[in-house]
Amino acid sequence: MTCAECFFKQHELCALGLTEPCPTFRPAAEELRPPRQLRFVFRNNHGVAGTWAFPSAEERAALHEEAAAHAERLRETQPQRDMMGSI
Repeated sequence: MTCAECFFKQHELCALGLTEPCPTFRPAAEELRPPRQLRFVFRNNHGVAGTWAFPSAEERAALHEEAAAHAERLRETQPQRDMMGSI
């Protein structure tokens, strides 16, 4: 792979004076065509339930209540500290 094989060099579009290929090297034979990509195939998953769903409002409220109760228990079990950090 050399600069002489680059599309940009062969079409006098290269502004770099390098002797080795740069990061923008494109083979001249491909004429800047993008590489072929895999075909996207749609699958029919009708009737298949999702593996996860957003929690309902009631479930979210219960989670918040549980987290608040846990935080309260932590506050009760840890000793109170004054502003200087001593007990």
